[in-house]
Amino acid sequence: MSKYAANTAPDVSWKDLTRACDIYEPATSEVVETGDWRVMKPVIDWSKCKQCLLCAPCCPDMSIPVNAEGKREDFNYFFCKGCGICANACPFGAITMVKNKD
Repeated sequence: MSKYAANTAPDVSWKDLTRACDIYEPATSEVVETGDWRVMKPVIDWSKCKQCLLCAPCCPDMSIPVNAEGKREDFNYFFCKGCGICANACPFGAITMVKNKD
């Protein structure tokens, strides 16, 4: 039985997962890729982005990193599920949703 999230991979059978997805370790979301099933993905047009950061706090997956200088960085597609909330929150139209081709 795989008790640790780091051991979860595409070749791990559902039979090897923990019962009821019990969590045996902290910070498992940092090692488990959850953005690999999205259909749409957000893309930022940096020429339109005003760095208002209205998109960052509304992202349910924390896929919009903000650096130490307080500037947003590109999307973290490892976690992004393509929900589009960030695109709806952007008042400048800097974020558009496009078909994911990855």
